[in-house]
Amino acid sequence: MDLFKDIRPYTDSEVSKVLESLTSNPSVLRALIGLQFPGIISKLPFIKFFVKQKLISKVKTIHTIDDYQQVFKGLMEKVVQESISTLSVNGLKELNQNDNHLYISNHRDITLDAALLALNMHQLGFKTFNIAVGNNLMEETWASDLFRLNKSFIIQRSGATKKEIYSGLLLASQFIHRSIFQDNDSIWIAQKQGRAKDGIDETDPALLKMIHLTQRKTQSIGDYFNSLKVVPVSISYEFDPNDQLKAKELYSSLSNSSYVKEKDEDLKSIANGITGFKGNVNINLSEPMRFADEDDYQTIAEKISDSIVSMYKLHATNFAACNLLQLSYQDQITYSSEEIEEATKILQDRLKNLENGARSKLLEQYANPVVRKFKFKLKLN
Repeated sequence: MDLFKDIRPYTDSEVSKVLESLTSNPSVLRALIGLQFPGIISKLPFIKFFVKQKLISKVKTIHTIDDYQQVFKGLMEKVVQESISTLSVNGLKELNQNDNHLYISNHRDITLDAALLALNMHQLGFKTFNIAVGNNLMEETWASDLFRLNKSFIIQRSGATKKEIYSGLLLASQFIHRSIFQDNDSIWIAQKQGRAKDGIDETDPALLKMIHLTQRKTQSIGDYFNSLKVVPVSISYEFDPNDQLKAKELYSSLSNSSYVKEKDEDLKSIANGITGFKGNVNINLSEPMRFADEDDYQTIAEKISDSIVSMYKLHATNFAACNLLQLSYQDQITYSSEEIEEATKILQDRLKNLENGARSKLLEQYANPVVRKFKFKLKLN
């Protein structure tokens, strides 16, 4: 019996059948058309036929997960080339390639946070990791299929009863344990459920409790997380292609009006993140952390958060947002006045079509990392 059949990444033997289903799914075609041909060109009658034929042709060359990842690797290289000014990744060379790790990362983009790190790891000869994805993104079976073809596993966070929710979280905990200690696979997981739409990177103790579920009766919290070789990951984007969408959602929530996502909004966010200009992107990794025997979930969460904040690379946009919010920090001497001024103009342009309340939420996304880093430095002193 395959305990993890409904949540685990697909295997080589399942690839052909899954791809056959995807190529005949109209929703997949619509998503690909919107991604490759945004705007009016997507309405042209021949586009659907063109994309379907191209997809079928490409699928004929894919027979294994590795084949699929090679295609995905090509997509990621194109993303870096066309939408990123510079991509810098620091810390990987200090890690042992033969070890398995639990990468706990801050979370800004639905797909790129993990994908950009995996691309760089692949280029350096590291084995790529399994990626944790919440079932909130899996409203459509085909979306789940695309993620699971790319070494993602599903965390079932919802259910009709508390027992069902607990069972889903326990299953994810068991899968993480098996991946690292039996299957020789590392795991990437975001530090909390959902993206940090406000720019505040904090690790949720409940996430750590979920990870520990399967071993809670046999290993202490500190011992277990030491055995997982936890590596905090801090990613920062100079520009967030979804900053306006995030600002609108945050402002709607703040004004007590229920925010209802449009159909396929998460998928649109994925497309925006992939195609939108991101400027300079930085990923920093720490060495595996060590925790004390007496550390509880809250303490470990704070230590991981501190590591992520300390490694976070600030961009000119972060300081420009502080200036627009009339916040001032000395560290902005890292950038010239000309760089700050240019970033300010770009942010002001992104504010034009937003309501006043949403404008402040957009700026806070960029300013909060500066505030958090300043508070962290005060904490050290």
